Amino acid sequence: MRGRAGVVAVLAVLLLVVAGCSGAGPARDAERPLVLTTFTVLADIARNVAGEHLQVESITKVGAEIHGYEPTPGDIRKAAEADLIVDNGLNLELWFGRFVSELSVPHVVVSDGVEVIDISEDAYAGKPNPHAWMSPDNVARYVDNMVAAFSNLDPANTDAFRANAETYKAQLRTVHDELVTALAAVPATQRALVTCEGAFSYLARDAGLTERYIWAVNAEQQATPQQVASTIAFVSENRVPAVFCESTVSDSAMRQVVAATGTRFGGILYVDSLSEPGGPVPTYLDLIRHDTRTIIAGLTGSAA
Repeated sequence: MRGRAGVVAVLAVLLLVVAGCSGAGPARDAERPLVLTTFTVLADIARNVAGEHLQVESITKVGAEIHGYEPTPGDIRKAAEADLIVDNGLNLELWFGRFVSELSVPHVVVSDGVEVIDISEDAYAGKPNPHAWMSPDNVARYVDNMVAAFSNLDPANTDAFRANAETYKAQLRTVHDELVTALAAVPATQRALVTCEGAFSYLARDAGLTERYIWAVNAEQQATPQQVASTIAFVSENRVPAVFCESTVSDSAMRQVVAATGTRFGGILYVDSLSEPGGPVPTYLDLIRHDTRTIIAGLTGSAA
């Protein structure tokens, strides 16, 4: 992690780049305000609310690891040209806060108002788990916060934002009900969800699963031997039928768990990033459905 002096120096350089590159950044639609989100999942949710009335872009690209992301001069240029920045909050995008405060661009924290689950272990114990969007119920709150922010930005289209939000929240309710119903069929002896990162606390709460993970929040360092050993012990003692890892991190530590216990590797789950349009999770709703299918297939040994 850079010290404060280093961060300030980097900001100064980047802001000079902004001043000298006024023509850079996303292709602007002169007819629509530009809304930037910090990652692709939020961009998809925002587009469902905005409809055709706002131009929505994600700062980070598909596949980016959101927690330890290193901003680029191009990111600064995008932020400087935006009319609104949408971030998750809950300490997810600490990297973004370092330079957003230097720009006179309004922003909204879309997790405001959700019922937060605190992290229970490691260095992050007591801090909020930032992955609140892994509950479709929470995303309904994200949507309400977007409606308010978008209406302030573009009052003429308030009715459209509200109508789009109601349509999308109905889809969120359907996906939530599908998730809960499908995972309820997993036998009680197989209801442990073991992942690389502790990103599934909200989904596990909704679905009545026991959550276990190697590390609480994705970070630059490798998993410690103690973390791996603790996960191996949990999987062995509870005869966990399958374990999983997220798409934006290496699964090497979880493969050690598989080798030591003889459990199955159940597959890749998506959390912090969507896939490309032709991939398995081009939208947030697809992400929840994909993860639900993958978890069920892994824990029950069925085909996904």
